[in-house]
Amino acid sequence: MASVSEAPRLRVRAVEFYEWPYSLRLPFRFGAITVTHGRQVVARARIELPDGRGAWGVGAEALAAKWFDKDPAVSDDDNLDQLRLALEIAAAHYRSHPQLSAFGHFAAAYAPQLEAGRQHRLNPLVASYGPAMLDRCILDALGKLLGKSFYDLIGQNLAGVAPEALAPDLKGFDISGFLAGLRPQPSLHVRHTVGMLDPITAADQTAGSRVYDGLPETLEEIVATYRQRYFKLKVGGDVARDVARLSAIAGVLDRIEGPYHATLDGNEQYLDAAGVLALWTAIEREPALRRLKDAVLFIEQPIKRQAAATQDVAALAAKRPVIIDESDGDLAAFPLARALGYEGVSSKNCKGLYKSLINRARCIHWNRQEGRDRYFMSAEDLTTLPGICVQQDLALVSLLGLTHVERNGHHFINGMSGRPRSEQQAFLAAHPGLYRDADGVVRLMIVDGRVDITSLDCAGFAVAAEPDWPSLQPMPRAAWA
Repeated sequence: MASVSEAPRLRVRAVEFYEWPYSLRLPFRFGAITVTHGRQVVARARIELPDGRGAWGVGAEALAAKWFDKDPAVSDDDNLDQLRLALEIAAAHYRSHPQLSAFGHFAAAYAPQLEAGRQHRLNPLVASYGPAMLDRCILDALGKLLGKSFYDLIGQNLAGVAPEALAPDLKGFDISGFLAGLRPQPSLHVRHTVGMLDPITAADQTAGSRVYDGLPETLEEIVATYRQRYFKLKVGGDVARDVARLSAIAGVLDRIEGPYHATLDGNEQYLDAAGVLALWTAIEREPALRRLKDAVLFIEQPIKRQAAATQDVAALAAKRPVIIDESDGDLAAFPLARALGYEGVSSKNCKGLYKSLINRARCIHWNRQEGRDRYFMSAEDLTTLPGICVQQDLALVSLLGLTHVERNGHHFINGMSGRPRSEQQAFLAAHPGLYRDADGVVRLMIVDGRVDITSLDCAGFAVAAEPDWPSLQPMPRAAWA
């Protein structure tokens, strides 16, 4: 294992951003927005080692409206431009750095990136989007140069992870020992998301709304096709409506033989902890929800972020653990949430892989201090499209030791249908256990509710294929100022 001082130093010589548009096969509602289409950013950065060797690394992520910033006064197009600006700011920071370790670039940019975000009215979640993308590109390039996988880079600490200056609560924690102890898994359970508009049975589909593309559309069909055991259920902030919808969902899930597991996602739709506690009390009182109630593992960010950072959730957490997601804006967020009774935090590559590693270390550290397994991480989705994006996220989730991950891109988006056929085939050839070719489209392959990710143990950051660069559009300059 390399010491922090032995981690390779590198310069970021060039950064490029591209985009491409995609359409959803089914509309998806989360929080305050219904999504029917979107855009994905594909980034690449070229690094150079002291001996002159260089390589390009890649990363990809959806540009998402009304998740990073839910201010109704900000338009969806402005939301996208906020994220573009975060990328531009990060690129300028990283290119200006001297030779640093991969983590050193993240650490050097952390405070300046947040400060630049404040100056441009970007909240910490938006501002963090830029480094989150570039850190992936850097590790992908470094892994290619060294012939090391993402798992090797992190496990041997070739990234130079040293978080004490950014996370003083980890002072004295053996970070190298923690990283060396991480073990990737060969497969993960897929936790299917049931959005607020999603039909539960065929009776819920209005005339003419069915897609008829050969893929499952209703929850009933999804369960029969993918045979999943993990589900993420969206709730909308109205107790009576939420209980009625959960009862309809339970009518399908309760048919599953053997145990199933669920999480509740409030997407900031409840005003306060008392409202969420009222929802849980109503769930407890509803006979139709007896089995589903027992299946709930945790509740995800039910309270609007402005209130979530100030309200004690201990009474709710006594019923089920509560995690932060949208409130996880900077590295101080999880310790602050812990003081309010939150016991978990989500991992999302769009928030930053080093943030996930630091928060996972915190869970281990705090649990040792308390002598029990109280604090935990979950793996959540932000429309991770097949290809670079989903692969890098799955690799991170696997290394963190999480056993199930929310995945919805394979359901709401028609596989890699928006990409050139040559690109689809390249990813299929590189990851034959992760994808399948059906009806001329390469799609995520889910077998008995799991995805096989053994092929992600490859040089670089879990990619092993290249996008069709000429088919991508240069990212436009951000108009947000």
